Amino acid sequence: MIHRVLAADLPSHVGRTVRLAGWLHRRRELKSVSFLVVRDRSGLAQVVLREPVPYPEETVLEITGTVVANPQAPGGAELAAEVRPRPGGPGRAPDRAPGGGPERSRTPAAGPAIEVLSEAVQAPPFDLYRPAVPAALPTVLDHAPAALRHPRLRAPFEIAAAGVAGFRAALDGLGFTETHTPKIVGTATESGANVFGLDYFGRPAFLAQSPQFYKQALVGVFERVYEVGPVFRAEPHDTARHLAQYTSLDAELGFVRDHRDVMAVLREALAGMHASAAGGAGAALSLLGIALPEVPEEIPAIHFADAQELISRHTGEDPRGEPDLAPAHERWLGAWALREHGSEFLFVTGYPMIKRPFYTHPDPERPEFSRSFDLLFRGLELVTGGQRLHRYADYLAALAARGEDPEAYTGYLAAFACGMPPHGGFAIGLERWTARLTGAANIRQATLFPRDLHRLSP
Repeated sequence: MIHRVLAADLPSHVGRTVRLAGWLHRRRELKSVSFLVVRDRSGLAQVVLREPVPYPEETVLEITGTVVANPQAPGGAELAAEVRPRPGGPGRAPDRAPGGGPERSRTPAAGPAIEVLSEAVQAPPFDLYRPAVPAALPTVLDHAPAALRHPRLRAPFEIAAAGVAGFRAALDGLGFTETHTPKIVGTATESGANVFGLDYFGRPAFLAQSPQFYKQALVGVFERVYEVGPVFRAEPHDTARHLAQYTSLDAELGFVRDHRDVMAVLREALAGMHASAAGGAGAALSLLGIALPEVPEEIPAIHFADAQELISRHTGEDPRGEPDLAPAHERWLGAWALREHGSEFLFVTGYPMIKRPFYTHPDPERPEFSRSFDLLFRGLELVTGGQRLHRYADYLAALAARGEDPEAYTGYLAAFACGMPPHGGFAIGLERWTARLTGAANIRQATLFPRDLHRLSP
């Protein structure tokens, strides 16, 4: 059987007969020769034929031929389709292979050099071979199964996949254990009503807002855990930065001194993601013209109160007294960090306790503030994290202070009743990371089949 070769590997097989398989990306018919561009998972390859090809674009083909060097072809090589000999048939004079390759004997074909594996019966919503995407985002989302074949639309997801691999590799190297926790839960993870309810065999249940409770409990088992999985937020936001379902990269680690230990691990995870994207998705980054930002050895940090004071002093606005940062203030801080520290990343620490979940550890020296943080990336919140409470009595007090019934958290509190070390963790929104990295104006450009206030298909 003739070996299948990917498009990107053709240059290393010059002079050999190989089998290329993929989608007919584009075709061009001249008087005596046909040029096909075939797309597979590795990229594009040019095929040269003496016969016309009647198949529409996006037809799935398998082509056998000889690899010929051609500096003008993608990668510097192309496939000259082979004419298979018919046993005992008449011969003909030697002919030069298309693309300037070596001469070889040709005889009438016993069968075509091209085999159609699946013919396209419907055109994609726009021409996938055009360098730019000639369609608006709604068209792309409505026709995602075909539209995502466009190399520029596919590229962000290659980057995202490489980023996840880097996240896993970095945490594996730090002694973390990967876990997989339930996405159907009996109690809302965060206080509030932003949950999707469902009927679980006659009992009320919810889609998990995060794996927070489980990853904390598993610190008592493995000390260091992480998870990559979907989370669900029933927030009726109709913005370019919110989704009802997204992919969360979660981590939790025990025996921390405070939130700064968590921040140090987050820095290593981000550095691993960027290094993996550079190595595993270099072609996608190049296609999109992206230069990966450096993750500093030490990411600059500013306390929430100091950030508000800075904003007040330099912008004429006075956000002091507000329990959170407005998006415009996040953008201002991002620009400040780049200008003053040369960093596209900035930690904002010590958010007010009133804006953090009940399990957040307060700052012992300033109890109104927390041992928590947000990481801003290019002026947008990318990561939330911090140190958690770890003593059983502290949880009872925190729930009572918020008017929460401890009975609703019996299963969660059981882990702390059995003794838990000081611990903390963080969660990275994968789609936000990808969108900020690629410069996407809308997070849906970095989301496979997004779910939001209006979209439930495809």
